[in-house]
Amino acid sequence: MNRLLPVGMQDFVAIRERGFCYVDKTALIHKLVVGSGDAVFLSRPRRFGKTLLCSTLEAVFSGRRDLFGEIAGQPALAIDSLEWAWKKHPVIHLSLGSGRLWRGVDDLDGAFKRQLQAQAIKLDLELPNDSVEAMFLILLRRACKKFGEKAVVIIDDYDKPLLETIDDPIVQKQVRRDFGGLYAILKTYYTYLRFVFLTGRTRFSYVSLFSGLNNLDDISLDSDFACICGITQDELESTFEPEIAEILAGTEQSAEEYMERLRKYYHGYRFSKLPATVYSPSGLILDFDNGGKLSDDWYSSTSPDSLIRLLTKHNLPILALNPTRIAERSFRRLDFHKLERAAVLYQSGYLTVSDYDEERDEYVLDFPNLGVSSTFARSFASESIQVPEEDADALITNLPLTFAAGDIDGAIDAIRAFLASIPHSIVFPSENFYETAIFIMFKMLGIKCHVEMQLLIGRIDILVVVPQYVYCFEFKIIRPTGAPVSTMKLQKAATSAVAQITKNEYLLPWVRSRKKLYRVGVVIDGSTRNVGEWKCEMMDSAELTPVTK
Repeated sequence: MNRLLPVGMQDFVAIRERGFCYVDKTALIHKLVVGSGDAVFLSRPRRFGKTLLCSTLEAVFSGRRDLFGEIAGQPALAIDSLEWAWKKHPVIHLSLGSGRLWRGVDDLDGAFKRQLQAQAIKLDLELPNDSVEAMFLILLRRACKKFGEKAVVIIDDYDKPLLETIDDPIVQKQVRRDFGGLYAILKTYYTYLRFVFLTGRTRFSYVSLFSGLNNLDDISLDSDFACICGITQDELESTFEPEIAEILAGTEQSAEEYMERLRKYYHGYRFSKLPATVYSPSGLILDFDNGGKLSDDWYSSTSPDSLIRLLTKHNLPILALNPTRIAERSFRRLDFHKLERAAVLYQSGYLTVSDYDEERDEYVLDFPNLGVSSTFARSFASESIQVPEEDADALITNLPLTFAAGDIDGAIDAIRAFLASIPHSIVFPSENFYETAIFIMFKMLGIKCHVEMQLLIGRIDILVVVPQYVYCFEFKIIRPTGAPVSTMKLQKAATSAVAQITKNEYLLPWVRSRKKLYRVGVVIDGSTRNVGEWKCEMMDSAELTPVTK
């Protein structure tokens, strides 16, 4: 009999009472509520378990020990055996993550009031219809008086209204003003509070909560809580052993092959200086629930993305998406008055920590896995270069096969077809535009590539690496001057592009890789806005002798 998997479930009470599988995070939760400060902030990407964590905290502070012992055929959880008083505190749990809870900015004030009234009903209290600040303060006072204990306030996805309105400064100001009144209560009347917990994707630098709540402990990059959301390798193998065994029984994959696929698409998230990495929980659970079928949960739940729209609107450079370095202060807080590409992409969940340079006190950011990098490319292709997803997918389905087989002719044909699908009205006649478009196409298909790769001897436009081949692309564009560009001029530019790769020895770092190395010069004809001419040379990596193909 198949076990119950919590697909899309974020309610801890329902998961435990109905006997669904639960990855036990309660030892870390115990450490959080016992050893951290009285006010805590945690940022994580969407669909990473923040809401379930909030629900679990509510059960802990509500004194529901019955949910943490053996229940509905599921084993007891770690916190059940740890020292905890299990006092029943009044818990005020607000969530701003669902679109159902607020109907646009004009209804934000009403959304807060509806949630406060719902919390009053849950606590069996009456609440007058007043301003948000007055209602919140009255709720705190009455809850503490009734229960004889300080209140716990949990605010999940606090930044959703801010993210929804990031491209409208006037509306943003209104949202921040409405937020200020609510959060002023948390700063002023802390004597009513036992514990405050906030989650979100971003830590906005100008939200009054963070500037005024001096005791707010940001654990987003705290090594002790790096794995409080997400699933570790040990948790994966121990909690989901039956699901993995069942999937392997119905396939010809080995355990190693299947686990490698899981790592390739769902692993790689890191949230601290220490190398502790986790899997995306929603992606893994959907994969198991679908019998080992690859889940596109990240893409279906993130596109279109407000932060991708922000990148497009502000024309932030997105080409240098290879590992990039950033100081902690630059991406802990998001400031739209001084945007940084890496900070935006980290906050959106597209980039994660891949390494930490202790000597320079810098984090190295990169895509966590193939699933996320291809999703980013899809989102940016749709939002920035406006290629219809179905057209792009249909045109370039076979591109990975052409690269894997050394079929550069087929690859160029696919590039031509892809560029032809971009509306001419948004094409910008520059090498940067075409590099971006082609790089995005490669990323959409999960092709391992680097763009504007800096070497000591120069800069590679695009480098594609597959098991048996390395392709070094150099792009040139010839803009029309009235008359059509001549074939001879295009051919000369293609030869010059290949010569540039040869002269600068761009492929030198790969000559001992035992792969076949290609130098590819691609010339864009500005009059047709597509590939005009191209030239390819194959270099023998053993003899270092160029051979014209």
